[in-house]
Amino acid sequence: MSQLKLVSTVLSAAMVSFFASHALAVPSSASTNLGVTASVSDNCIISTADVAFGAYDPIVANAAAALNGTGTVTVTCTTDASAVLTLGLGANDNGGTAADPARRLNSGTNFLSYTLFSDAGRTTEWGNTAGTGKDDTGTGVASAHTVYGSIDPAQNVPQGSYSDTVLATVTF
Repeated sequence: MSQLKLVSTVLSAAMVSFFASHALAVPSSASTNLGVTASVSDNCIISTADVAFGAYDPIVANAAAALNGTGTVTVTCTTDASAVLTLGLGANDNGGTAADPARRLNSGTNFLSYTLFSDAGRTTEWGNTAGTGKDDTGTGVASAHTVYGSIDPAQNVPQGSYSDTVLATVTF
């Protein structure tokens, strides 16, 4: 056999052996499951829109009639989160008595008593404890709760700009 033919035969045999071993090889495999998890915790966010009463006139318009106003507490809670919205007694809280309610607007050393309610009829005072707060069950979208305010009539106070700051809290 000639040398060229011998080299050609050896190369052909090597190529056939190479391709045959690779073409006939069956790949091996192994499998397992990959776990995928997540947890969702209750969460809420809160925002407010002020109760702006406007002008209080203790001599004529509000001599016998309360001055009413409204504001809003808006919460967005995780779906099915149980939440309670409470309103603090304000920066001018005096502890409250029947003769002098706890929430007061102030202008310097002068005070104007007011009340915040959770209902349009202004019969249920919105307080700062779970029993006097307002319940909310989360839906995942914003839920607006109207705050109904009332300044008692016939409070003879000096002219001025009266204000207060009330802490709105959502507990979930």
